[in-house]
Amino acid sequence: MRYLPLTKTDRDTMLQTIGAASVDELFLDVPASACLKGPIADLPFHKPEYEVESLVGAMAAKNVAAGSCPSFLGAGAYRHHVPASVDHILLRGEFLTSYTPYQPEVSQGTLQYLFEFQTQVAMLTGMEVANASMYDGPTACAEAVMMANRVTQRKRAVLSGNLHPHYRETVETMARTTGFTLNEAPPSPGALENLSSQIDDQTSCVVVQNPDFFGRLHDYTMLANACQAKGALLIVAVTEVMSLGLIKPPGEMGADIVVAEGQGIGNGLNFGGPYLGLFTCKEKYIRQMPGRVCGQTVDAEGRRGFVLTLSTREQHIRREKATSNICTNSGLCALAFTIHLSLLGEAGLTGLAELNHAKACQLAEQLAAIPGCRVLNDSFFNEFTVELPKPAAGIVDALAKQPILAGVPVSRLYPDNKAMANLLLVTATELTTDEDMDALVKALREACR
Repeated sequence: MRYLPLTKTDRDTMLQTIGAASVDELFLDVPASACLKGPIADLPFHKPEYEVESLVGAMAAKNVAAGSCPSFLGAGAYRHHVPASVDHILLRGEFLTSYTPYQPEVSQGTLQYLFEFQTQVAMLTGMEVANASMYDGPTACAEAVMMANRVTQRKRAVLSGNLHPHYRETVETMARTTGFTLNEAPPSPGALENLSSQIDDQTSCVVVQNPDFFGRLHDYTMLANACQAKGALLIVAVTEVMSLGLIKPPGEMGADIVVAEGQGIGNGLNFGGPYLGLFTCKEKYIRQMPGRVCGQTVDAEGRRGFVLTLSTREQHIRREKATSNICTNSGLCALAFTIHLSLLGEAGLTGLAELNHAKACQLAEQLAAIPGCRVLNDSFFNEFTVELPKPAAGIVDALAKQPILAGVPVSRLYPDNKAMANLLLVTATELTTDEDMDALVKALREACR
């Protein structure tokens, strides 16, 4: 009775108080056709807690966890080391104050770490302002397009073909439901795009990714100039936040809005979530930025303090005036991000990023030596695309039985594109060992024969 503490007497008293003869009377408004006539046949009856734990544990054991074997997975979710100190500091009561910091006098811990988080994200991306985080990278990307529509008073966005499919699909969903149009370029793993030619006087923004979905690095300075000439905004998405410790930040390329997935710092893979959306922009657009912004101030006695400075969300102002329907920020994930990045410092982050790149270079060189395998990238950070002599999905499934998580077959995200069938996304991080690489190379060499 841990989770159902009411006795029959308790329930009878409650029913008597509200004037109902039985619990069934509380559901009279539900049509009879929608009501179950009896227990669901395929579901087992209740069991003791220890039996449930044993059954669920047995089901979980069928999974191959990324940390239990050589793993080269990426494609938007990356396995990095999270120090034990992050989780320890995460639980301190100084930070875990009010859930939503509407009352600054009782939420100083929450407001301070969000202020520090915003500062870190702005510095990482080379941008002027950042908000207090969003749900994840894809939703941040969709919000960025809607923000660009508001800023430019236009409703046509150009999407790079090398934008992560999950980001593109999220933007497509928002386009259908909020009424703007998209010009979507086809994916091009082996060629450069000419997005400048697609910008016209009706374009609100151009959305690109760096490193792109296939791992290639770009300098979008010329594209930013082309956008500015036409009055459009350049939105740069970053799926691997660790790359910002080494590559040129989007702000230095002239980006107007930068969104990113922050999971790679301070947060584990977590079976796909919760994750952490980063959102930054130029200061002149701050009032059109979704979410909320924490600021620094002084109190009546001149002491440093923190407040919720901007929060133009639908809970706070008239719905039609809101800049976002995002209900809250990913506070706990943002705190983990801030703790980890604070522990690393600038030199630590740079060193960690360099280690990621070095591991990827080592792996790419070994894979390129396998007969029939070809690395498509002329540049990359820690993820690259390999063309195999056979369909990648089948090889990945075969290697998973060994078990080796060989990477992400591109066909998984482009199931209808036959040209992608033999392409494999491979990622190496600081956690990738020489033994992991040897195991993958040996298994791939055998599978590709």
